[in-house]
Amino acid sequence: MVKLDYKNDKPLHEQITQGIKELIISGVLTTDEQLPSVRELSVSLTVNPNTVQRAYRTLEADGIIYSIRGKGNFVAKVPEADKTRLDALYSVLKDTLKELAFYGEAKERIENVVKNIYEERDELND
Repeated sequence: MVKLDYKNDKPLHEQITQGIKELIISGVLTTDEQLPSVRELSVSLTVNPNTVQRAYRTLEADGIIYSIRGKGNFVAKVPEADKTRLDALYSVLKDTLKELAFYGEAKERIENVVKNIYEERDELND
């Protein structure tokens, strides 16, 4: 499910948060699918349950998951992105593209990455 890199400077709860986001974005986890319990995930990742709980709280605050008392945590419906969030994502994308261009990456290779992302998403939605 989620893989942790203990040599990474990024805190473990942020790695868990990012890992779950990636699973949702890629379609591995779908709307209303139940996530592992805090205890299950903490055992499988060999981390403190508080670390997983912190990641789940962050995901819930971001509207990516929701919890039902006594039942667990579930993947939320894809939220409507607000203008602020979209602007932030485009800013990161522009910075990344500028850096790729700086390192001489071919425009075609970048276009293929974008094309592949959309093709993978379309395949999952079929």
